[in-house]
Amino acid sequence: MEFYKLQSGGKMPAVGFGTFLATGVELEKSLNIALETGYRCFDTAVGYNNESVIGKVLNEWISAGKATREELFVITKLPSYGNRPEDVDKYIKQSLQDLQLDYIDMYLIHLSIGLFKNGKSEYSEMELDKSTDHLKIWKKMEEQVVNGRAKSIGLSNFNIKQTQKILDNCKIRPESLQNENHLYLQSPEVVEFCRLNDIVLISYSSLGMKSFRELATLSWNNKQLPEMLENEVLVKIAKKYGKTPAQVLLRFINQKGMSVIPKSTTPKRIVENFQIFDFKLNSADMDALRSQDNGEGGRIVRFTMIKNIEDHPEYPF
Repeated sequence: MEFYKLQSGGKMPAVGFGTFLATGVELEKSLNIALETGYRCFDTAVGYNNESVIGKVLNEWISAGKATREELFVITKLPSYGNRPEDVDKYIKQSLQDLQLDYIDMYLIHLSIGLFKNGKSEYSEMELDKSTDHLKIWKKMEEQVVNGRAKSIGLSNFNIKQTQKILDNCKIRPESLQNENHLYLQSPEVVEFCRLNDIVLISYSSLGMKSFRELATLSWNNKQLPEMLENEVLVKIAKKYGKTPAQVLLRFINQKGMSVIPKSTTPKRIVENFQIFDFKLNSADMDALRSQDNGEGGRIVRFTMIKNIEDHPEYPF
């Protein structure tokens, strides 16, 4: 495993286990396989409705002496319907209880826009809270570090301008930015911005989220793009190295200095996604993969399930 050193003194594994759209017994089995494989970084969120399952499994491993709390790195997030300074304490305490932890290793603001939950469980039924104030929320995020509930804090689904505003007005700097990043949406300007500001960029949707896109009836913004793991350039390079297209794509992202959090509930793929450190892509292959970038045309997640989201003053895209 490779690690990224954090300004707070900790270190974050370069490969984590994603848990979006995984719940119940299926997630429980997958987590045990991931832990047995060697994963020690786990990414979740209040909005994934699975923190209690993750807490149960992690607690079982710690109690059995198969893992220590210190070697685990847990990432979770403040939900967009908690994007008000007065709600930060409430939601991190809920996460700590559900995860059965005394602290969160990395606590992120999940989305740059705020919502009113109003008793609704579906994002499509929630209303926009256009009063979202990132600086006031960030001040409460900083308090979580001071009071020991979080070891480090960061952002998710923020653009450069929004992240820079936090950097210009913070006491504790954001340690990470978790954004969509993959073969078709490479965001080189965001990658460089994070490098220059010592922010660890965490790539989500690294492998194209085919099952999620089918479930949500989403396609690439550019419908001419082939399925990511069937991309001819990627497949050719994978054959050259004797690796799967997924392994090459994860290694490609990792070699650009990013952390990856691939999600799978298939045992074979869980193991394969972890095995990306025994080879290195040469510069020609890196350039060939860079050439597949489609910019905003490759974006998958625009959060358009939220009604009128583009009208929010802090919509990031």
